[in-house]
Amino acid sequence: MKNPKYVEIDQIIDLVQSDYQIIVGSAAAEPQEFMKNLHKCGHRVNNVTVTNCLPFVDSEFFMDEKWRDSFFLDGWFYTGVLRKMHKHGNISFIPNNLHFAGTKRLQYKKANIFVSAATMPDKHGYISLSLSNIYEKEILEQADIVVLEVNENFPRTYGDTEVHISDVDYLVKTAYEPPTLPDVEPNEKDKIIGNFIAEKINDGDTIQLGIGGIPNAVAKALVNKKDLGIHTEMFTSGMIDLIESGAVNGKKKTLHKGKHVCCFALGNKALYDYLDHNPAVLVLRGSYVNDPAIIGLNDNQVSINSTLEVDLTGQCASESIGTTHFSGTGGQSDTAVGAQKAKNGRSFISLYSTAWVRNPETGEKEEVSKIVPTLKPGAAVSLSRNDVDYVVTEYGIVRLRGTNIRERAKLLISIAHPKFRDELYKEAIKAGFIHEHF
Repeated sequence: MKNPKYVEIDQIIDLVQSDYQIIVGSAAAEPQEFMKNLHKCGHRVNNVTVTNCLPFVDSEFFMDEKWRDSFFLDGWFYTGVLRKMHKHGNISFIPNNLHFAGTKRLQYKKANIFVSAATMPDKHGYISLSLSNIYEKEILEQADIVVLEVNENFPRTYGDTEVHISDVDYLVKTAYEPPTLPDVEPNEKDKIIGNFIAEKINDGDTIQLGIGGIPNAVAKALVNKKDLGIHTEMFTSGMIDLIESGAVNGKKKTLHKGKHVCCFALGNKALYDYLDHNPAVLVLRGSYVNDPAIIGLNDNQVSINSTLEVDLTGQCASESIGTTHFSGTGGQSDTAVGAQKAKNGRSFISLYSTAWVRNPETGEKEEVSKIVPTLKPGAAVSLSRNDVDYVVTEYGIVRLRGTNIRERAKLLISIAHPKFRDELYKEAIKAGFIHEHF
């Protein structure tokens, strides 16, 4: 049996060798001390790969270009800092659907070191992985060296997050606060879209929500519903309001009845306080929570996600703008497909009808349609047109499930911004999506 021991962070940095594969915890479970100090071994190592997801720490090892030969960063999901630093040439994206992220990575490369944030050990020697189990438990079980940054400020969660100290090589005691996301107040467009979606959600449905203004607007619009359940990739602050209002109780769920299921949590301090020692919330592996076959076991499952651009055939580009990578697929495909497998399940993709972008020739910002004849060259299709269901803008909601190309082109044009509809119709005719005599 292994005997874990407390060490200082510099002793962990000393373990790092050239060509090592390191995987770290996701989002709020990012090991902040490890990430802040990793550059200290940069002078003696080469080709160390760090794989992360939704990072918060502006770590010197990838922020400073001088370390580009020492470290390479692979990301499952980009944030603003990764988009900015991508130019250094030592950051790349791993295409993935969330429920396969950990397992497919392990099939390709095994981790030499796994590092994540976690709770302090309890009196029985158990540590909770706390705020993320997207891939963490699976990587921990396969890594050569397991390091946990244990911290009294992290909530103890239940489900499949428990790890015994005998399965950990090193513990680093830390005292930082878990990162929080500011509550985004929905704007008028968000509220309109949120209400369109809320009208399609019934008492007793089980919901999946993401982050941002539109999901927050949906949550606010659901407070008067009854007997809702939660089976979601990400547990958010807005869900606490639904639980406390009585709208969510999980009584009608057909899978994990009465329990709120997720694979990671990210939000405000009130969310973390709610999760602490709360047996009503199950933080389970992403390979389970986001498996479309598992999601489909929830009758009346509803999936709500957003996208950057939709073409007239229904293809959704949610993670890149042309060839410029923006975020990640995450669980969009998982949850959309899973919801449609469910009895009476529904999937919603939301977006504003337009965006303001800078014209590369004039330098001036101009309004463009986010419903387009064809996606920008090089755009990643996050949700295929085969798997799209409802699409929602501030101008309406349409259902594409089962429709042909001509029908869906007309439906999508109907919820585009009015000033772009004529041009979209002309482009649809030119592309052969619609024939003029119809």
